[in-house]
Amino acid sequence: MLTAIATAVDEPLTFSEREVPEPGQGEVLVKITACGICYTDLDLLQGHWPIARFPIVPGHEITGVVTATGPGVSWPEVGTSVGAQFLGDSCRHCDYCVRGEQILCPRKRITGIMMDGGYAEYAVLKADFVTPLPAALDPIAAAPLMCAGLTAFNSLRQGGITATSRVAVIGTGGVGALAIRYAVAMGARVAVIGRSNRSEAAARQMGAERFIATQDTDPAEALRTWDGCGANLIINATPSTSAAAATLTGLAPDGWLVLCGYGLEPLTLPTQPMVLNRLHAMVNPSGSPHDLRDTLAFSAAHGILPEITPIGLRDVNAVLGNMAKGGSGKRSVITFG
Repeated sequence: MLTAIATAVDEPLTFSEREVPEPGQGEVLVKITACGICYTDLDLLQGHWPIARFPIVPGHEITGVVTATGPGVSWPEVGTSVGAQFLGDSCRHCDYCVRGEQILCPRKRITGIMMDGGYAEYAVLKADFVTPLPAALDPIAAAPLMCAGLTAFNSLRQGGITATSRVAVIGTGGVGALAIRYAVAMGARVAVIGRSNRSEAAARQMGAERFIATQDTDPAEALRTWDGCGANLIINATPSTSAAAATLTGLAPDGWLVLCGYGLEPLTLPTQPMVLNRLHAMVNPSGSPHDLRDTLAFSAAHGILPEITPIGLRDVNAVLGNMAKGGSGKRSVITFG
């Protein structure tokens, strides 16, 4: 099987033919249909993941079909269409795992970072960390839902979204666009924050009622005029910690600033406004298997899929190189015939 391999930091992926692996205890073999290319994959190659092991097969936005099961696996059955996510394994017995928050497990393992992922024609995955793919979702377009979709959906939930919420989304890229569409589908009112007005038309088409261009106005000040008290929830979907921090005082009392995107710079927030208004801030790390089930079910029910560009596996270095230069556009998804 053709496989792309990350051998070291700051090195391009190499390609080789490997034997199709066999699933072990508690594992399934998945013939991969598609694998999205995520900025986390670029972070891996740029050395931003000290927990990474090399060599490694990147990729964690995986869809495919179970073709074999290992010992002890009764589910999912061979022939099941499944998705696999950023979280690839956990200890299964700590308090977090037992309550279904495996993403918080201190001994979790990350797909494509610590265990081989989806930049290959087949992958061996833990049976209890794959999720059935709803029949209503196209498996190629759905691949980015396994990370971008899950992260956006779960960030909204962790931030306490309700049908009466005023939600501000920073950025309209892969995660941001999905956050906008999910928030609108949940009944919330949505404002979008961008650097310029270039993405305003697209944001409004997705259902945003307000657009704030930071080149023209202070985003926090603009948010404070929203119904006279600000946003209940701000989702940062950009790779900039400072962009998130700049919006904090645009929160309404008891509001949440949730970072599902961030940069390497520290998060610095003014203390007094947080004290006076009981403001909250957190970084949301993707989600657990039950969160992905809910994300996929919601996406299927509301017809929410990202716009994608299908590519071949051998094109992945070019795509990652363009991402490193700040190139944007539709989410690139590796497809396997």
